[in-house]
Formats: sequence, C-alpha cells, structure tokens
Amino acid sequence: MEPTYLYEYPDWTHFTWDNEATLEPLTRAVAQQGRLLGKMEQFGFIVRQDTEFHHLTEDVIRSSEIEGEILNTEQVRSSIARHLGINFENGVYPSHHIDGIVQMMLDAAHNFAAELTEERLFGWHAALFPNGHSGYFKIGVARYRDDADGPMQVVSQKARDTVVHYRAPAAPLVPGMMREFLAWVNHDTLVAQRATDAQRATDAQRATDAHQVPAHPLVKAAISHLWFVTIHPFDDGNGRIARAITDMLLARADDTPFRFYSMSAQIQKEKKGYYDMLEHTQKEGPGITGWINWFLTCLEHSIESAELVIDRIARKSVFWRDNALLVSDERQRKIINMLFDGFDGHLTSSKFESIVKCSQDTAGRLLKDLVGKGILSQEGAGRSTHYVLVS
Repeated sequence: MEPTYLYEYPDWTHFTWDNEATLEPLTRAVAQQGRLLGKMEQFGFIVRQDTEFHHLTEDVIRSSEIEGEILNTEQVRSSIARHLGINFENGVYPSHHIDGIVQMMLDAAHNFAAELTEERLFGWHAALFPNGHSGYFKIGVARYRDDADGPMQVVSQKARDTVVHYRAPAAPLVPGMMREFLAWVNHDTLVAQRATDAQRATDAQRATDAHQVPAHPLVKAAISHLWFVTIHPFDDGNGRIARAITDMLLARADDTPFRFYSMSAQIQKEKKGYYDMLEHTQKEGPGITGWINWFLTCLEHSIESAELVIDRIARKSVFWRDNALLVSDERQRKIINMLFDGFDGHLTSSKFESIVKCSQDTAGRLLKDLVGKGILSQEGAGRSTHYVLVS
C-alpha cells in the first residue's frame, strides 16, 4: 500500500514537534556552538583561516560523497584557496565543475544574511551541473523539474525489485511550495507551529495547545533541510543544495560567515541514520520531533569533531611559530604538516621516500635530522621502525 507522505497531510508546513523532547538536544547543541565560537575567538588569524579552510574542504567533499560523487581533494583545496585569497600552491587547477560547487558553498556561508531567492537557487543548481548533465543523463538545469520522464522518486534496488523510498510532490505543485518555503526562510516573522506535548495530546488538545512561535535558529536549520528535500524541486542535486541551505542557516545561527565545523562531514559519517530518519519522517505522520532531535544530535557530533581538528591546527600553528627557522627543507616541512593533519598509519622511511620522491639514503638522512632536532622520535625496531611527532 502506498504510504501517506508528509506533504500529503493538511497544513503540513505548520510543522509540529514535542518541545519538551527537543529541549535537551537543543540545549546541548547551543552549548557546544557557544563553546566552539568562544574558543575560536582566542586564536589568531592563521588558526582561524586554517580551520575554515579545512572545514570548507570537508563540506564540499563530503556533501558530494554522500551522493556517491568523489571529488578530487587537491582541486577542491585549490579552488577554495583561490576564492578565499589564501596563498596555497599545489600545482593543481580545479575543474569548472568543482569550482562551481565551491562557489555555491561559499555563497551559502559567506552571504548568509542575503535573501535566498529563486534566482540564487537556480544559480547554485547551474553551478552543480555546468554542462547540463548528471552523469550521462541530460537534466533540466536552473529550473524546477517538470517530471517529463515520470514522477520524481528516490529508489534503490534490492535483488530484482525496485524499492521506492520516497515519491516527491507532483511537478505542478513545486513552484507554489517553493514560494512558501523561500518566504519562511527569509522572514523571521514567519513561524513554525509547535505542539507542547504532541505525543500525548489528543487532536482536540493539539488544536488548543499548539501555537505559533518563532523557531530557534538551529531548529529552523533542521526544518529548512527537511522542508527542501520534501519538495525535491530539481531533477538532481537536491541533497547537496539542501545541505548548502543548512550551512547558510547555521551561519545565520552562528552570526558569522566563517565555517569552523562541517555538518556535511558528520552527515557522511552517519549517512545510514540520515537517510533512515528522512524516510521515517516522510512516512510516519506529520510530527517531526524525531528529525529535529536527530539533526541537533548530528550537529553536536559535528562540533565535537571540529574541536579535535581545531586543537590539531592550533598545535601546528604553534609548532611553526617556534620552529620555522629550524626546518627549512621543503620535504621535511611537507611530512611534518602531514603528521599534524592526520597521517594514515605509521610514518616509515619507505613512506617518506615515496611521498617526497627521494632516494632511500636521503629519506634516512632527513628523518635522522628531524630526530636529532627533537621534532620526531624513532619508535620500534627493524621493520617496525617508524617515526612520530614529539608531543
């Protein structure tokens, strides 16, 4: 039997949720948010810039990875550096496609106070699909879908069966739905509906208890994400644009264009839960308490992960402040930066040789020099010999 989707309920955009149930995750997320922003205020320009550079890179790469598209990391880094005016030379020039994705994400975050308009959304969509194709398939770009090839559905294959996870609203409904969505995003006076205890209230009690109140900025970010993917207005790219809108509203909540955490990176880590919760919310009635709680908890995890990255970036900044003159060899500098940024596995002489493209004798000499300077320590013996940063 065909499920009743969220948008098929009367007055579905007067979202209802259990305020008491969302209070705890909201309080935790707000506390984490405040602590992170306070922490960043203590650091200088270099740490703040490196932190933003890292998390913007993560945002761009992971948001596409959620949809199964693997972007070239060095091209992404090159594009972000160029747009931010960072002196970053990796010898790689970004493709038009990657540069467009970066421009979309930067516009969402850096111009967070600007209105989200239809024209702006169409520009984002064109940036995602500069050649008018999604893979091998030609799609409508910079316009809403027309369903010419059938209804918009989110499907997967299970054995020989096609499983429909979601069927979006019919195309003729999309322009009107999007006008209502954009008006809500842009005007704080427009509000969502809240039930004080939606789980226990009867229908009559809901009508009495439910009242219109301004949504907390973090709750508004959660609702905007759900609302947009519910409409699914484009032939493709809906998930990535939904996450860009989320970044925009999180920037509004932070009241800063600088992104010091990546929601998309955390969603990628929790991708199964993300898709399961979206599907559950679409099919299980008009209440969205579960989605809001999931979103706020994911946001909390995102900020926790960011704090670990920030500590590492701060340590690297202090290291180079104190040791810039001590390490002049570019090959050594490259390895040290990789160790600070999270080296995959143990650093061995053979890995050093491969990464910096030098001889075995040179690798041994450069590593021995760093050990002698007290920057690296040698651990293990024989084939297990490896090198770690001296903490």
